[in-house]
Amino acid sequence: MNNNTNNLSDELIAKFSAIVGASNALLSEHDKAPYQAENRGIYKSAAPLVLRPQTTKEVSQILALANKTATAIVPQGGNTGHVGGSVANPDRSEVIVSLSRMNRIRDIDVKGNALTVEAGVVLQTIRDEAEKLERLFPLSLGAQGTCQIGGNLSTNAGGTGVLAYGNTRDLVLGIEVVLPDGEIWNGLRKLRKDNTGYDLKDLFIGAEGTLGIITAAVLKLFPRPRGREVAYVGLASPQKALELFNLVRDCAGTGLTGFELMPRIGVEFVTRHIQGQRDPLDDIHPWYCLVEISSTRSSDDARALMEQALGEALEVGLISDAALAQSYQQQQDFWLMRESMSIAQKPEGGSIKHDIAVAVADVPRFLIEAEKIIDEMIRNARIVAFGHLGDGNIHYNISQPEGGERDQFMAMREDVNLAIHTLVRRFNGSISAEHGIGLMKRDEMARSKPAIELDLMRRVKSAFDPKGIMNPGKVL
Repeated sequence: MNNNTNNLSDELIAKFSAIVGASNALLSEHDKAPYQAENRGIYKSAAPLVLRPQTTKEVSQILALANKTATAIVPQGGNTGHVGGSVANPDRSEVIVSLSRMNRIRDIDVKGNALTVEAGVVLQTIRDEAEKLERLFPLSLGAQGTCQIGGNLSTNAGGTGVLAYGNTRDLVLGIEVVLPDGEIWNGLRKLRKDNTGYDLKDLFIGAEGTLGIITAAVLKLFPRPRGREVAYVGLASPQKALELFNLVRDCAGTGLTGFELMPRIGVEFVTRHIQGQRDPLDDIHPWYCLVEISSTRSSDDARALMEQALGEALEVGLISDAALAQSYQQQQDFWLMRESMSIAQKPEGGSIKHDIAVAVADVPRFLIEAEKIIDEMIRNARIVAFGHLGDGNIHYNISQPEGGERDQFMAMREDVNLAIHTLVRRFNGSISAEHGIGLMKRDEMARSKPAIELDLMRRVKSAFDPKGIMNPGKVL
């Protein structure tokens, strides 16, 4: 008989708990609280139980029991997502499975430039381990101190390194997955080439835990740059920024490892709310770019490339001013300006945020058209459009009018989302460039994708998870 307030019986909770041990089966609201908190505070999460397995075998046993009892499972990494992908249903019918204790580095292959890690390893730990090996793991995110690689894989995270190294799926050689029935697929291969049939790993990367639970991965390592230069540039418009991007890319080639676009209002928010941050340039400019050039040869080579590119840009009038970082700390400060832009919006009140992508060449035109739409919908809205110009991914964020009413502004979120996403479709772009779909964009994705694509996705979901227990309601 069920004597608790959950939709799982006491007997079933006891069976799940026995798999991981009482200390790693969290039942009290206090203990579960960190796993229930949703990053943006939009969704209410409520699970009767949080399980913290330490081994792939324990994950397998959890899913085998879940499959037998038709219990819904919500896989969770660092819980830093933006689209509600790791949120449990408020009806208390779903069990959260946190991979945080699966945090071992299983294998280091320096000669093969590969690192085998478990899903709960924090991204910063992986980057630090690569640094010790005089290598680079290029995935870099604002949340890298807390996000876990399993979550990065499940969302196919992007970040600032996409321009030179690609999305997360481009950084993976193999994965280990526990399927919804508890069966384990060990695909931890280090092969750089393998054309033997379907590439199954790519089905799970980006699936947001709807097809199974990724428990480990073989990651690619790269040569560590011996030289790195970062410049902070002031210019007149996104069109000038696009022309600058093409000029620098022509000059530096694959050495261009970062190119970020920032508006003046975003810079003002950061200098106003982020301690220690100041505008590196004396004069005010409508737009700014953060440019990073890396060299595997030397710091002199990186600096020469940067100076050449900036010199040419000044000569042809693409940029108005530029500051070249004079130390490692100043490089970090320049990047912090960009990485703090989203956080700095919070003290300004309500914020309606979008993670969109269009073709790189279309970014300036998209920004013009989007501004017209927002100006018509919300008088005096403050548009903070910033992001990865080099790969066409713009975080199109809108802060409430200064002195306005937050609730009234946020009540327009769905209408604004629809307007911006409709424009994105006109540009044949993506409504989710790097944050995933989760709950937030599930219905919008259904309006954005052709029927055949949705049908194929549903067929894949049905084949892997016929009982629909894996992260139900997310993505599809």
